[in-house]
Amino acid sequence: MIPDDMQRPSGRRADLGVGLVALLLLAGNTLVWCSALFLLALLKLLLPVARLRAPIDHALNWVATQWISGNCAWMRLTQRTRWDVDGTPTLSPRRWYLVTCNHQSWVDIFVLQRVFNRRIPLLKFFLKQELFYVPVMGLAWWALDFPFMKRRSTRGRADVETGRRACERFARVPTSVMNFVEGTRMTPGKRARQRSPYRHLLKPKTGALAASLESLGGKFAAALDVTIVYPGGVPSFWDFLRGRIPEIVVRYREVALPAGVAGGPASPGETRDRLAAWVSGVWASKDALIEDILAPAALPRGQGPVTSASR
Repeated sequence: MIPDDMQRPSGRRADLGVGLVALLLLAGNTLVWCSALFLLALLKLLLPVARLRAPIDHALNWVATQWISGNCAWMRLTQRTRWDVDGTPTLSPRRWYLVTCNHQSWVDIFVLQRVFNRRIPLLKFFLKQELFYVPVMGLAWWALDFPFMKRRSTRGRADVETGRRACERFARVPTSVMNFVEGTRMTPGKRARQRSPYRHLLKPKTGALAASLESLGGKFAAALDVTIVYPGGVPSFWDFLRGRIPEIVVRYREVALPAGVAGGPASPGETRDRLAAWVSGVWASKDALIEDILAPAALPRGQGPVTSASR
């Protein structure tokens, strides 16, 4: 038998090879589809009437969907991750969805895209302003009308206005408006500094949600709450490329939208209070779900419940 210390270098080299192959496939897939996307975006800019831009919006979303499908293909080729996915079966790519999710890693975005590609409309994320300058992808996100949020006050007024304008554009084509309502990736340090009341989550923020409901509340078929858990530990993006994620657990459910927050007669203060109460309830359920999913990982091998991968 070969000693462990002699096996490790070859294992590291294999991981490095897988990571480089995955990175090259991701880069090639991105360059191919972003080239088409940029041409369509230029045509969209040249069209003077918003009504004439709708076919271009559909084409842009189609290109983005092909990019996601390509990513799913190289993920299947390079990764041995066990996917445990379960949730509401009645999804449609022709309905509007308000999507919320916990946030731990850049990997979350690829997880969401793989699980929901072609099952619901293209996910449109609220992004930090700084991400506009990410090479290639920043321009792609701009072409797809992803809202870039630039906070200018502690109360998030700039976020609401930016989100409202973006959501008005989303009204033209079925869209899944995606919110990482924690506002940043969760880490134990951030959780401690916030004094978060949750065991696995940061405190939720409602600015982008308020903007989404104000502009599109009447169009949303449902709120779709998604929970992502990495039982083996939160991975880095490089872990993801190397195929070093042993298991990804995803749970999703439709949640009734909060009453009185989408163009209702309530005052702004009442609306904020209702929305905050609704998000707090969703977040408490999510925190308990994450605790339940992680509980078997804390047990000795063989003592946890058996689950089956659904995807």
